[in-house]
Amino acid sequence: MLRKIFFYLIIFVIIINFNVYSEIPIIVITPSKKPQSLSSVGTSIQVITEKEIEKSGEFFLGNILSNSSTSINFFQSGGHGTSSAIQLRGLPKRYSTVYIDGVKMSDPSSVSNDFDFNHILKSQISSVEILRGNQSSVYGSGAIGGAININTKKGKPGIHKTLEYTTGSYGTHNLSTSISGADEKRNFFVGFERFNTDGISAMSHNSEKDRYRNNSLAANYQNNISNNLKFFTNLRITDTYLQYDKVINSASTTHSEEADEFQSSSSIGFDHQINEKFSSKFTFANTYVKRIYPAAIGSGNTQQDNYYGERYSYSYMGNYKFNLDNGLVFGLEKENDKIGYNQNLSGRQDKGNNIISKYFDFQSRIKEKTYVTLGLRFDEHSIAGNEDSFRASFAHNLNNSTKIKSSLGTGFRFPSLYEMYFVYAANDSSLSHVNAEKSKSFDIGIERNFNNLNLDIEANYFNLSYSDVLEGWKTGISSGAEYTTQNMPGRVKSQGLELISNWIINPNLNFNLNYTYTSTYDGAEQDDPDKNSSYTNSQIVRVPRNLINLKTNFKVKALKNFDFSLVSKLSDKARDYGNGNRTYNDEVLNSYFLNNFFINYNAFNNYDISISAYNIFNKKYETAKDYSQIGRSLNFTIKKRIN
Repeated sequence: MLRKIFFYLIIFVIIINFNVYSEIPIIVITPSKKPQSLSSVGTSIQVITEKEIEKSGEFFLGNILSNSSTSINFFQSGGHGTSSAIQLRGLPKRYSTVYIDGVKMSDPSSVSNDFDFNHILKSQISSVEILRGNQSSVYGSGAIGGAININTKKGKPGIHKTLEYTTGSYGTHNLSTSISGADEKRNFFVGFERFNTDGISAMSHNSEKDRYRNNSLAANYQNNISNNLKFFTNLRITDTYLQYDKVINSASTTHSEEADEFQSSSSIGFDHQINEKFSSKFTFANTYVKRIYPAAIGSGNTQQDNYYGERYSYSYMGNYKFNLDNGLVFGLEKENDKIGYNQNLSGRQDKGNNIISKYFDFQSRIKEKTYVTLGLRFDEHSIAGNEDSFRASFAHNLNNSTKIKSSLGTGFRFPSLYEMYFVYAANDSSLSHVNAEKSKSFDIGIERNFNNLNLDIEANYFNLSYSDVLEGWKTGISSGAEYTTQNMPGRVKSQGLELISNWIINPNLNFNLNYTYTSTYDGAEQDDPDKNSSYTNSQIVRVPRNLINLKTNFKVKALKNFDFSLVSKLSDKARDYGNGNRTYNDEVLNSYFLNNFFINYNAFNNYDISISAYNIFNKKYETAKDYSQIGRSLNFTIKKRIN
C-alpha cells in the first residue's frame, strides 16, 4: 500500500512544482534533517538555546530538559549518575530516539535499545531540539513519541578558552575547560569536563552514600575544503563510575554494588554542494557502550558481569531544492548493531543484526501561507522483517501572529537484540518470532503571538497509540526458559493537551508557564488475561496526569549585572510498580512541588558567577518508587572566558 502512495506522491511532486513563490525563510530549524523556516513546520518543536543551558544552574542535561517543558517527563533512580530517562508525550523512554551531533545514541546493549540521560553533562552542549510526536518516517525505529537532537558547541571566529569550576552540597565538584576557534575555512571545539560527587543513597530505605564520577570529552572539527565541499568530524567520550543500591529487603544490608561504564560516539563525513539546487551528505558513525559490574561482596556472585553494545552506521542524505518553496530530502542508511552479553554469568554471547533504510521527505508551500510536508520511509530488518512508516504535516499562517499546525503519522519499533536473544526462547518451536511494534499518532495545535502584550501562547492536542507491544515475563515455556519476550495483545494509548506560554512583561520580568494533561492506557497489561488481575491501575507507569512548570526570570535595577530565576514544578501523582522490598504490584508515586532558585552574575565581562539552590524547601519526593531524590543543595560556580 505504501509503495502505491510513494508513486502518487512522486506525481504530486511533479505537478506541485508549477506553483512558485519567492518568500525567503527567516527562522530555521531541522525537523526534516535540513534547515527550514519555523513558519513552515507542522511538527510540535521546542528549541533550548545555549544561553538557557548555561543559565540553568543544573549539572546534567536531563534535569535541564525536565525543567524546560511539561511535555517531557523525567525520572531518575536515585541521585547524580543513576539511571534516568525522558518520556515524551507519556510514552516510555524506548519510544524516543536521541541524537548527538547527528549520531544515533540509542544503546544496543540496553534491554529496549533505548538511551539513558544520566551521563550527559551540560557544559559541552550548545542547543537541543525536541521534536514531539511520531518521527519514524524521518528517524526510523523507536521515534514513536518523538526525537531529541543534541548539538555540542562549535568554534566561533578567533580563539576562545573557558575554565569553569563548581563546588556544592554532597561533596560535589565539577571542573570543565574548553578551547575553540574558527577562521574562514576551519572551526574546532575541544571540551573536557570532570564531575565528582559523594552522592546520596540511591534507595530510600538506607542512608549510605553512593559515589559517582564522570569524565567527559567532546571535540569536533570542520574544514571547508572548497566553496562547495566540507569535511566534518565529531567525537564524544564518557568514562563513569557509579555506586548504586540493589533492591534488597533490608535497611541494614551492606551495599557494595558498583558499575564502570565507558561510552563513545564519533562520526566523520563530507557535505558536498553539487550546485545551487542539489547537495549531498555522506556520514560514517560509530557508538560504543561497555559496562562492568564487579562481583558483589557477600552476594555469592564470584564472577564479573560485563556487556557491551556497538553500532556502525553509514548514511547518505540528498537535499534537492526545486525552487524556494519546494524541496525534497531523501536518503539511504545502513545500521549494524551488535551486543555482547554475559547471560546468567555463563559466558559472554555475541549477537547482531542490521537495518537498511530508504526515506524521503518532501516539503512544499502550496499557497502563500500554507505549507505541507510528506514523508515515507522503508526499513528492512535482517531478522524482524520489513516496516514502512508515513508522515504528513501541515502549517497554515493566518497572519503574521497566528499559525495552525497539524501532523499525522505512523511509526514502529524493532525488537532490541536483548529482546530477541536474551529474554526470548528462540529454540522453542511453539513460539513465533518477535515482530516490530506499530504505532500511529495525530496532533493539532495553534501558535499565537500577542505583540502588544509581548505574549506567546501555544496549545497542542496529541493522540498516540501503539500495538503488537513487546513485553516480557511470560512463564511456562516448554523449553524450560523462565522468561520470554512476545508481541502482546492490547493497544497502549496516550492522549493529552499541551499549553505553553512565554510572557515578557518588561525587560526585567518574564514568565514561562507550561502545562500538560496526559491520559494514558497500558493495554499491554490491562488487555492481557494472564496479567491484568495483578494490575489495578491502567495508566502507563511514572506518567503524571497533570504536570506544571513555571519559570520566573527577573532582574533588579539596582543590581545591574544580576539575573534571577525561580523554577517551580508541580507533578501529579502517578502509577509505578513496587519492587522486591515489598511487592511487584501497583503502587503510587505521590505528587510533589519543587522550587529551584538560580542567581547569575556577570563580572568584568569575562567572569560569570552563579549560585543555585536546588529543592529550596527540602521536599522529599520520588520520580521512581523507592528511589531517593536529592534534597536541598547549594552550588557555587565561577566561569572564566579568555578571548
